[in-house]
Amino acid sequence: MLRVEGLCSAYGASPILFGVTLEVRAGEVVSLMGRNGMGKTTTIHSIMGIVPPTAGSITFEGRTIQSLPPYAIARAGLGLVPEGRQIFPGLNVRENLVVASRHAGTKQAWTVETVFELFPRLAERRANMGAQLSGGEQQMLAIGRALMTNPRLLILDEATEGLAPLIRLEIWRVLRYLKSLGQSILIVDKHVDALSRIADRHYILEKGVVAWEGNSADLMRNTDKQHQLLGV
Repeated sequence: MLRVEGLCSAYGASPILFGVTLEVRAGEVVSLMGRNGMGKTTTIHSIMGIVPPTAGSITFEGRTIQSLPPYAIARAGLGLVPEGRQIFPGLNVRENLVVASRHAGTKQAWTVETVFELFPRLAERRANMGAQLSGGEQQMLAIGRALMTNPRLLILDEATEGLAPLIRLEIWRVLRYLKSLGQSILIVDKHVDALSRIADRHYILEKGVVAWEGNSADLMRNTDKQHQLLGV
């Protein structure tokens, strides 16, 4: 579904990525891990067109997308849950969802009602402004907003960062449910144990390159690599 090959990206004159290669197959959940500053968010931003790559290729469902603007990449079927949530503080919960609604020809389109079924807490807060929500509620809303675009690939940058333990469990529950529906997911997060239970395959970045890749069994067996590359 998604193929990133030899990806290089930079912020101005400062190179960040040095030939990142990864892929997400249809129906897979794939994780992208690494310590802070190793290039995870830059990889996500390059895929989404926010940071234009300086070299390499990005293809989505056989279509080259690395030269497209971000809005065209989103319309192609990639939905982003950004780090920091970035919801609209002056819109209420329902309005935040409606503004992102796009059916995009999918068989079973997400609606406000189905998002509320997925996140009952959002249904309770439907009239609250985005700025009135807790961090966990904002993250639920950010996921729901991305789903309202009916993405074929859902990308989450720091899916559970800074959230209370109970809220993290709720986010993981939702992601497991989305996986059961066949939703393809690329997820950045720091919680190795949780990722090992949900993701099919994993990539670990170290200083802008893929330093390790493998499945969950390999990841949990390789505690030395976890300590070396993740500090856990």
